[in-house]
Amino acid sequence: MPSVTFVRFPRTPLSLISLAAALCFGGPVSAEVYDDVQVVGAELIPADDIRRTCGELTGVYLDDRELQAVEDCLMSTGVFEAVSVMGKGDLLVIDVTEVELRPGRIDVGLGWVNDQGLTGTISYEQYNLLPDTFGAVHGDFSRESKSYDVNLFRAETFGPELGLGFDLSGQESDFEDLAFSGRNHQGNVYLSWTPTPEFRIEYGLGYRDHSLTDLDDGASALLRSEVGRINAPFARAGLSYRSAEKDGQSQVSIRVEQFLWNLGTDDPISETQLEVGSRYPMGERTSLMLGLRGSVVTGLAGNDTTALDRNFAGGDTFRGFAPRGVAPSDQGDLLGGNRFLVASLELQRDLGEFLGRNFSGGIFADVGSVWGLDNTLDGRIDDSKKIRSSVGVSLSFDVGDTPVSLYAAAPVDRQPDDRVQYFGLEVSANF
Repeated sequence: MPSVTFVRFPRTPLSLISLAAALCFGGPVSAEVYDDVQVVGAELIPADDIRRTCGELTGVYLDDRELQAVEDCLMSTGVFEAVSVMGKGDLLVIDVTEVELRPGRIDVGLGWVNDQGLTGTISYEQYNLLPDTFGAVHGDFSRESKSYDVNLFRAETFGPELGLGFDLSGQESDFEDLAFSGRNHQGNVYLSWTPTPEFRIEYGLGYRDHSLTDLDDGASALLRSEVGRINAPFARAGLSYRSAEKDGQSQVSIRVEQFLWNLGTDDPISETQLEVGSRYPMGERTSLMLGLRGSVVTGLAGNDTTALDRNFAGGDTFRGFAPRGVAPSDQGDLLGGNRFLVASLELQRDLGEFLGRNFSGGIFADVGSVWGLDNTLDGRIDDSKKIRSSVGVSLSFDVGDTPVSLYAAAPVDRQPDDRVQYFGLEVSANF
Protein backbone atom coordinates (compact mmCIF):
# COMPACT_ATOMS: atom_id res chain seq x y z
CA MET A 1 0.00 0.00 0.00
CA PRO A 2 1.71 3.25 -1.05
CA SER A 3 2.15 6.04 1.44
CA VAL A 4 0.55 9.36 0.47
CA THR A 5 0.98 12.61 2.37
CA PHE A 6 -2.05 14.92 2.16
CA VAL A 7 -1.74 18.68 2.41
CA ARG A 8 -4.97 20.64 2.81
CA PHE A 9 -4.75 23.27 0.11
CA PRO A 10 -7.98 24.68 -1.35
CA ARG A 11 -8.06 24.45 -5.10
CA THR A 12 -7.84 27.82 -6.76
CA PRO A 13 -11.28 28.84 -8.04
CA LEU A 14 -11.92 29.17 -11.78
CA SER A 15 -12.23 32.94 -11.36
CA LEU A 16 -12.44 35.51 -8.66
CA ILE A 17 -16.16 35.49 -9.02
CA SER A 18 -16.39 31.75 -8.31
CA LEU A 19 -14.46 32.27 -5.10
CA ALA A 20 -16.97 34.82 -4.17
CA ALA A 21 -19.65 32.23 -4.78
CA ALA A 22 -18.03 29.81 -2.46
CA LEU A 23 -18.10 32.36 0.27
CA CYS A 24 -21.44 33.91 -0.57
CA PHE A 25 -24.00 33.96 2.26
CA GLY A 26 -26.76 35.77 0.44
CA GLY A 27 -28.66 32.73 -0.86
CA PRO A 28 -30.48 29.83 0.78
CA VAL A 29 -28.24 27.02 2.04
CA SER A 30 -29.10 23.58 3.48
CA ALA A 31 -27.12 22.16 6.41
CA GLU A 32 -26.97 18.55 7.64
CA VAL A 33 -25.24 16.62 10.44
CA TYR A 34 -23.71 13.25 9.50
CA ASP A 35 -23.04 10.39 11.91
CA ASP A 36 -20.54 8.49 9.75
CA VAL A 37 -18.38 8.84 6.63
CA GLN A 38 -18.12 6.18 3.94
CA VAL A 39 -15.31 6.27 1.36
CA VAL A 40 -16.07 4.64 -1.99
CA GLY A 41 -13.60 3.97 -4.81
CA ALA A 42 -10.33 4.09 -2.85
CA GLU A 43 -7.91 1.39 -3.97
CA LEU A 44 -4.40 2.64 -3.22
CA ILE A 45 -5.02 5.32 -0.58
CA PRO A 46 -6.25 4.30 2.89
CA ALA A 47 -9.87 5.34 3.45
CA ASP A 48 -9.02 6.67 6.93
CA ASP A 49 -6.48 9.07 5.37
CA ILE A 50 -9.15 10.37 3.01
CA ARG A 51 -11.63 10.85 5.88
CA ARG A 52 -9.14 12.90 7.90
CA THR A 53 -7.72 15.04 5.09
CA CYS A 54 -10.20 17.92 5.19
CA GLY A 55 -11.10 18.19 8.87
CA GLU A 56 -13.92 16.85 10.99
CA LEU A 57 -16.90 15.66 8.95
CA THR A 58 -19.12 13.94 11.50
CA GLY A 59 -21.22 15.51 14.24
CA VAL A 60 -21.03 19.01 12.71
CA TYR A 61 -23.36 20.97 10.44
CA LEU A 62 -22.20 20.83 6.82
CA ASP A 63 -23.99 22.95 4.24
CA ASP A 64 -23.77 22.74 0.44
CA ARG A 65 -20.84 25.16 0.27
CA GLU A 66 -18.89 23.18 2.86
CA LEU A 67 -19.48 19.91 0.99
CA GLN A 68 -18.16 21.63 -2.12
CA ALA A 69 -15.16 22.83 -0.10
CA VAL A 70 -14.44 19.23 0.93
CA GLU A 71 -14.51 18.21 -2.73
CA ASP A 72 -12.14 21.06 -3.60
CA CYS A 73 -9.86 20.19 -0.69
CA LEU A 74 -9.55 16.56 -1.77
CA MET A 75 -9.05 17.51 -5.42
CA SER A 76 -6.25 19.90 -4.39
CA THR A 77 -4.16 16.95 -3.12
CA GLY A 78 -3.54 16.02 -6.75
CA VAL A 79 -4.14 12.29 -6.25
CA PHE A 80 -7.76 12.09 -7.40
CA GLU A 81 -9.24 12.22 -10.87
CA ALA A 82 -12.68 13.01 -9.45
CA VAL A 83 -14.30 13.50 -6.06
CA SER A 84 -18.00 13.55 -5.16
CA VAL A 85 -19.19 14.32 -1.62
CA MET A 86 -22.87 13.64 -0.99
CA GLY A 87 -25.11 13.12 2.00
CA LYS A 88 -27.38 10.06 2.14
CA GLY A 89 -29.47 10.34 5.28
CA ASP A 90 -27.09 10.43 8.24
CA LEU A 91 -24.24 9.01 6.11
CA LEU A 92 -21.73 11.20 4.24
CA VAL A 93 -20.40 9.40 1.16
CA ILE A 94 -17.05 10.39 -0.37
CA ASP A 95 -16.75 8.81 -3.82
CA VAL A 96 -13.23 9.12 -5.27
CA THR A 97 -11.49 8.10 -8.47
CA GLU A 98 -7.74 7.94 -8.01
CA VAL A 99 -5.27 9.46 -10.45
CA GLU A 100 -3.68 6.98 -12.82
CA LEU A 101 -1.78 8.96 -15.45
CA ARG A 102 -3.46 11.96 -17.02
CA PRO A 103 -7.05 11.83 -15.78
CA GLY A 104 -9.75 14.25 -16.79
CA ARG A 105 -13.40 14.89 -16.07
CA ILE A 106 -15.99 16.58 -18.24
CA ASP A 107 -19.43 17.69 -17.06
CA VAL A 108 -22.34 19.06 -19.07
CA GLY A 109 -25.25 20.59 -17.20
CA LEU A 110 -28.47 22.51 -17.48
CA GLY A 111 -29.92 24.64 -14.72
CA TRP A 112 -31.85 27.69 -13.68
CA VAL A 113 -29.80 30.55 -12.27
CA ASN A 114 -31.61 33.48 -10.69
CA ASP A 115 -29.38 36.09 -12.33
CA GLN A 116 -29.37 34.57 -15.84
CA GLY A 117 -32.39 32.29 -16.20
CA LEU A 118 -32.07 28.98 -18.03
CA THR A 119 -28.34 28.30 -18.31
CA GLY A 120 -26.30 25.56 -19.91
CA THR A 121 -22.87 24.70 -18.53
CA ILE A 122 -19.87 22.73 -19.66
CA SER A 123 -16.69 22.14 -17.69
CA TYR A 124 -13.52 20.11 -17.97
CA GLU A 125 -10.99 19.44 -15.22
CA GLN A 126 -7.69 17.59 -15.40
CA TYR A 127 -4.75 17.11 -13.11
CA ASN A 128 -1.37 16.88 -14.87
CA LEU A 129 -2.76 18.79 -17.83
CA LEU A 130 0.76 20.19 -17.61
CA PRO A 131 3.26 18.48 -15.25
CA ASP A 132 1.99 18.78 -11.64
CA THR A 133 -0.56 21.37 -12.78
CA PHE A 134 -4.32 21.40 -12.32
CA GLY A 135 -6.29 22.75 -15.28
CA ALA A 136 -9.95 23.61 -15.63
CA VAL A 137 -12.25 25.13 -18.24
CA HIS A 138 -15.82 26.22 -17.54
CA GLY A 139 -18.48 27.89 -19.67
CA ASP A 140 -21.99 29.24 -18.98
CA PHE A 141 -24.43 29.95 -21.79
CA SER A 142 -27.82 31.64 -21.49
CA ARG A 143 -29.95 33.74 -23.81
CA GLU A 144 -28.66 37.01 -22.38
CA SER A 145 -25.16 36.12 -21.22
CA LYS A 146 -22.20 33.98 -22.21
CA SER A 147 -19.15 33.53 -19.98
CA TYR A 148 -16.07 31.35 -19.65
CA ASP A 149 -13.26 30.67 -17.19
CA VAL A 150 -9.91 28.98 -17.80
CA ASN A 151 -7.64 28.20 -14.86
CA LEU A 152 -4.20 26.68 -14.46
CA PHE A 153 -2.68 26.23 -11.02
CA ARG A 154 0.45 24.56 -9.71
CA ALA A 155 0.76 24.16 -5.96
CA GLU A 156 4.14 24.34 -4.25
CA THR A 157 5.75 26.00 -7.28
CA PHE A 158 8.13 28.01 -5.09
CA GLY A 159 7.96 25.98 -1.89
CA PRO A 160 5.33 24.23 0.24
CA GLU A 161 3.24 27.40 0.75
CA LEU A 162 3.70 29.24 -2.57
CA GLY A 163 1.75 28.39 -5.72
CA LEU A 164 1.52 29.90 -9.20
CA GLY A 165 -1.66 30.28 -11.20
CA PHE A 166 -3.16 31.72 -14.36
CA ASP A 167 -6.79 32.81 -14.85
CA LEU A 168 -8.49 33.73 -18.12
CA SER A 169 -12.14 34.76 -17.99
CA GLY A 170 -14.73 36.69 -19.93
CA GLN A 171 -18.38 37.60 -20.23
CA GLU A 172 -20.53 39.14 -22.93
CA SER A 173 -23.99 40.17 -21.76
CA ASP A 174 -27.08 41.90 -23.10
CA PHE A 175 -29.51 41.76 -20.19
CA GLU A 176 -33.01 42.93 -21.05
CA ASP A 177 -33.30 44.75 -17.72
CA LEU A 178 -30.31 47.00 -18.51
CA ALA A 179 -30.14 49.68 -21.20
CA PHE A 180 -26.70 48.61 -22.47
CA SER A 181 -24.57 45.65 -23.42
CA GLY A 182 -21.33 44.78 -21.66
CA ARG A 183 -18.16 43.00 -22.67
CA ASN A 184 -15.34 42.00 -20.35
CA HIS A 185 -12.37 39.73 -21.08
CA GLN A 186 -9.36 39.49 -18.80
CA GLY A 187 -6.39 37.34 -17.90
CA ASN A 188 -3.97 37.43 -14.99
CA VAL A 189 -1.01 35.61 -13.52
CA TYR A 190 -0.91 35.36 -9.72
CA LEU A 191 1.04 34.01 -6.76
CA SER A 192 -0.76 32.38 -3.86
CA TRP A 193 0.57 32.04 -0.33
CA THR A 194 -1.13 29.69 2.12
CA PRO A 195 0.68 29.99 5.46
CA THR A 196 -2.03 27.96 7.24
CA PRO A 197 -5.00 25.89 6.01
CA GLU A 198 -7.28 28.75 7.08
CA PHE A 199 -5.49 31.67 5.34
CA ARG A 200 -4.87 32.31 1.67
CA ILE A 201 -3.31 35.42 0.12
CA GLU A 202 -3.02 36.13 -3.61
CA TYR A 203 -1.18 38.77 -5.66
CA GLY A 204 -1.71 39.12 -9.40
CA LEU A 205 -1.10 41.20 -12.52
CA GLY A 206 -3.24 41.05 -15.63
CA TYR A 207 -4.81 42.72 -18.63
CA ARG A 208 -8.46 43.55 -19.29
CA ASP A 209 -10.55 44.37 -22.37
CA HIS A 210 -13.63 46.22 -21.16
CA SER A 211 -16.44 47.86 -23.19
CA LEU A 212 -19.95 49.31 -22.84
CA THR A 213 -21.96 49.36 -26.09
CA ASP A 214 -25.39 49.03 -27.75
CA LEU A 215 -27.43 51.55 -25.78
CA ASP A 216 -31.19 51.41 -25.98
CA ASP A 217 -32.96 54.28 -27.72
CA GLY A 218 -33.64 57.03 -25.20
CA ALA A 219 -31.13 55.71 -22.67
CA SER A 220 -29.96 57.96 -19.85
CA ALA A 221 -27.57 60.75 -20.81
CA LEU A 222 -25.18 59.41 -18.17
CA LEU A 223 -24.98 56.05 -19.92
CA ARG A 224 -24.51 57.75 -23.28
CA SER A 225 -21.48 59.57 -21.87
CA GLU A 226 -19.98 56.28 -20.69
CA VAL A 227 -20.04 54.36 -23.98
CA GLY A 228 -16.60 53.18 -24.96
CA ARG A 229 -13.83 50.63 -24.60
CA ILE A 230 -10.72 50.44 -22.43
CA ASN A 231 -7.87 47.94 -22.80
CA ALA A 232 -5.38 48.21 -19.95
CA PRO A 233 -3.36 46.33 -17.33
CA PHE A 234 -4.62 45.79 -13.80
CA ALA A 235 -3.33 44.57 -10.45
CA ARG A 236 -5.12 42.70 -7.70
CA ALA A 237 -4.56 41.39 -4.19
CA GLY A 238 -6.82 39.14 -2.17
CA LEU A 239 -7.05 37.64 1.30
CA SER A 240 -9.41 34.91 2.42
CA TYR A 241 -9.88 33.29 5.81
CA ARG A 242 -12.10 30.45 6.90
CA SER A 243 -12.01 29.23 10.48
CA ALA A 244 -11.29 25.55 11.00
CA GLU A 245 -14.26 23.23 11.39
CA LYS A 246 -14.93 22.41 15.05
CA ASP A 247 -17.84 20.48 16.46
CA GLY A 248 -20.53 22.74 17.90
CA GLN A 249 -18.58 25.99 17.45
CA SER A 250 -19.33 29.00 15.28
CA GLN A 251 -17.68 29.28 11.89
CA VAL A 252 -16.43 32.48 10.25
CA SER A 253 -15.27 33.26 6.71
CA ILE A 254 -13.82 36.52 5.37
CA ARG A 255 -12.80 37.56 1.87
CA VAL A 256 -11.23 40.91 0.93
CA GLU A 257 -10.07 41.77 -2.59
CA GLN A 258 -8.49 44.92 -3.97
CA PHE A 259 -8.35 45.69 -7.71
CA LEU A 260 -6.54 48.53 -9.48
CA TRP A 261 -8.05 48.72 -12.95
CA ASN A 262 -6.97 50.65 -16.09
CA LEU A 263 -3.36 51.15 -15.00
CA GLY A 264 -1.43 53.53 -17.24
CA THR A 265 -4.57 55.27 -18.57
CA ASP A 266 -6.40 58.49 -17.73
CA ASP A 267 -9.17 56.46 -16.06
CA PRO A 268 -7.62 54.41 -13.23
CA ILE A 269 -10.20 52.72 -11.01
CA SER A 270 -9.93 51.31 -7.49
CA GLU A 271 -12.36 48.56 -6.51
CA THR A 272 -12.52 47.04 -3.02
CA GLN A 273 -14.73 44.01 -2.33
CA LEU A 274 -15.62 42.54 1.06
CA GLU A 275 -17.58 39.43 2.05
CA VAL A 276 -18.03 38.22 5.62
CA GLY A 277 -20.11 35.27 6.74
CA SER A 278 -20.62 33.37 9.97
CA ARG A 279 -22.65 30.43 11.21
CA TYR A 280 -23.66 29.99 14.85
CA PRO A 281 -25.13 26.64 15.99
CA MET A 282 -28.24 27.18 18.10
CA GLY A 283 -29.08 23.60 18.92
CA GLU A 284 -28.77 20.21 17.34
CA ARG A 285 -30.67 21.11 14.15
CA THR A 286 -30.72 24.93 14.03
CA SER A 287 -28.13 27.51 12.99
CA LEU A 288 -28.06 31.30 12.73
CA MET A 289 -26.39 32.60 9.56
CA LEU A 290 -25.06 36.15 9.32
CA GLY A 291 -23.65 37.66 6.14
CA LEU A 292 -22.25 40.97 4.93
CA ARG A 293 -21.05 41.92 1.47
CA GLY A 294 -20.01 45.25 0.07
CA SER A 295 -17.96 47.04 -2.55
CA VAL A 296 -16.51 50.51 -3.12
CA VAL A 297 -15.50 51.73 -6.61
CA THR A 298 -13.55 55.00 -7.01
CA GLY A 299 -11.82 56.90 -9.81
CA LEU A 300 -8.21 57.55 -8.76
CA ALA A 301 -7.45 60.53 -11.00
CA GLY A 302 -10.66 62.53 -10.62
CA ASN A 303 -12.20 60.37 -13.35
CA ASP A 304 -15.75 59.04 -13.31
CA THR A 305 -16.64 55.39 -13.04
CA THR A 306 -18.86 53.71 -15.65
CA ALA A 307 -21.85 51.41 -15.35
CA LEU A 308 -19.56 48.42 -15.98
CA ASP A 309 -17.45 49.40 -12.97
CA ARG A 310 -20.34 50.18 -10.63
CA ASN A 311 -22.39 47.88 -8.42
CA PHE A 312 -25.90 46.50 -8.84
CA ALA A 313 -27.76 44.38 -6.27
CA GLY A 314 -30.65 41.94 -6.41
CA GLY A 315 -31.39 38.29 -7.01
CA ASP A 316 -29.28 36.15 -4.70
CA THR A 317 -27.35 39.21 -3.50
CA PHE A 318 -30.54 40.95 -2.26
CA ARG A 319 -33.51 38.60 -2.10
CA GLY A 320 -36.91 40.11 -2.84
CA PHE A 321 -35.45 42.24 -5.65
CA ALA A 322 -34.80 41.23 -9.25
CA PRO A 323 -31.22 40.59 -10.40
CA ARG A 324 -29.53 43.97 -10.96
CA GLY A 325 -32.77 45.50 -9.66
CA VAL A 326 -31.38 47.85 -6.97
CA ALA A 327 -29.30 50.92 -7.91
CA PRO A 328 -29.63 54.67 -8.58
CA SER A 329 -31.67 55.28 -11.72
CA ASP A 330 -32.41 57.89 -14.35
CA GLN A 331 -35.52 57.86 -16.54
CA GLY A 332 -36.11 54.25 -15.55
CA ASP A 333 -32.57 53.13 -16.45
CA LEU A 334 -30.64 51.53 -13.59
CA LEU A 335 -27.14 52.98 -13.47
CA GLY A 336 -25.32 51.11 -10.71
CA GLY A 337 -23.64 52.76 -7.75
CA ASN A 338 -20.10 53.34 -6.51
CA ARG A 339 -20.99 51.88 -3.12
CA PHE A 340 -22.83 48.71 -2.24
CA LEU A 341 -23.58 47.11 1.14
CA VAL A 342 -26.05 44.34 1.98
CA ALA A 343 -26.39 42.47 5.28
CA SER A 344 -28.37 39.27 5.75
CA LEU A 345 -29.63 37.27 8.72
CA GLU A 346 -31.11 33.81 8.36
CA LEU A 347 -32.30 31.23 10.85
CA GLN A 348 -31.98 27.76 9.29
CA ARG A 349 -33.30 24.43 10.54
CA ASP A 350 -32.97 20.84 9.42
CA LEU A 351 -36.55 19.75 8.72
CA GLY A 352 -35.75 16.05 8.47
CA GLU A 353 -36.73 13.57 5.80
CA PHE A 354 -39.95 13.65 3.80
CA LEU A 355 -40.80 11.37 0.87
CA GLY A 356 -37.26 10.03 0.97
CA ARG A 357 -35.63 13.47 0.70
CA ASN A 358 -33.89 15.61 3.30
CA PHE A 359 -35.32 19.11 3.65
CA SER A 360 -33.99 22.22 5.37
CA GLY A 361 -35.76 25.56 5.70
CA GLY A 362 -35.12 29.04 6.94
CA ILE A 363 -36.50 32.49 7.55
CA PHE A 364 -34.39 35.49 6.60
CA ALA A 365 -34.12 39.25 6.39
CA ASP A 366 -31.87 41.25 4.02
CA VAL A 367 -31.14 44.97 4.35
CA GLY A 368 -28.83 47.26 2.38
CA SER A 369 -28.39 49.84 -0.35
CA VAL A 370 -26.54 50.78 -3.55
CA TRP A 371 -25.62 54.45 -3.84
CA GLY A 372 -23.14 57.07 -5.05
CA LEU A 373 -22.39 58.45 -8.52
CA ASP A 374 -19.56 60.69 -9.72
CA ASN A 375 -21.90 62.49 -12.14
CA THR A 376 -25.51 63.15 -11.14
CA LEU A 377 -26.27 65.25 -14.26
CA ASP A 378 -26.30 68.50 -12.27
CA GLY A 379 -28.32 66.95 -9.47
CA ARG A 380 -31.02 65.41 -11.64
CA ILE A 381 -30.18 61.90 -10.45
CA ASP A 382 -30.81 61.02 -6.82
CA ASP A 383 -27.82 58.88 -5.79
CA SER A 384 -28.33 59.11 -2.02
CA LYS A 385 -28.10 56.11 0.28
CA LYS A 386 -31.69 54.86 0.47
CA ILE A 387 -32.14 51.76 2.62
CA ARG A 388 -34.01 48.80 1.19
CA SER A 389 -35.04 45.67 3.08
CA SER A 390 -36.83 42.38 2.54
CA VAL A 391 -38.00 39.31 4.46
CA GLY A 392 -38.69 35.78 3.30
CA VAL A 393 -38.45 32.03 3.68
CA SER A 394 -36.12 29.50 2.06
CA LEU A 395 -36.25 25.77 1.36
CA SER A 396 -33.54 23.37 0.15
CA PHE A 397 -33.73 19.69 -0.82
CA ASP A 398 -32.39 17.19 -3.34
CA VAL A 399 -34.18 15.60 -6.27
CA GLY A 400 -32.09 12.52 -6.94
CA ASP A 401 -28.53 13.83 -7.09
CA THR A 402 -29.69 17.36 -8.01
CA PRO A 403 -29.74 20.02 -5.27
CA VAL A 404 -32.66 22.44 -5.38
CA SER A 405 -32.78 25.76 -3.51
CA LEU A 406 -35.67 28.17 -3.59
CA TYR A 407 -36.97 31.13 -1.66
CA ALA A 408 -39.93 33.46 -1.46
CA ALA A 409 -39.27 37.05 -0.40
CA ALA A 410 -41.07 40.38 -0.32
CA PRO A 411 -39.56 43.88 -0.07
CA VAL A 412 -40.37 45.85 3.08
CA ASP A 413 -38.59 49.06 2.05
CA ARG A 414 -38.07 49.88 -1.63
CA GLN A 415 -37.72 52.76 -4.11
CA PRO A 416 -40.05 53.47 -7.07
CA ASP A 417 -37.57 52.32 -9.76
CA ASP A 418 -36.44 49.19 -7.91
CA ARG A 419 -37.37 45.96 -9.64
CA VAL A 420 -39.02 43.29 -7.52
CA GLN A 421 -38.76 39.51 -7.70
CA TYR A 422 -40.79 37.53 -5.18
CA PHE A 423 -39.47 34.05 -5.95
CA GLY A 424 -35.99 32.70 -6.53
CA LEU A 425 -34.92 29.25 -7.74
CA GLU A 426 -31.56 27.61 -8.26
CA VAL A 427 -31.27 24.10 -9.65
CA SER A 428 -28.54 22.47 -11.72
CA ALA A 429 -28.28 18.98 -13.14
CA ASN A 430 -25.18 17.42 -14.71
CA PHE A 431 -25.28 14.79 -17.43
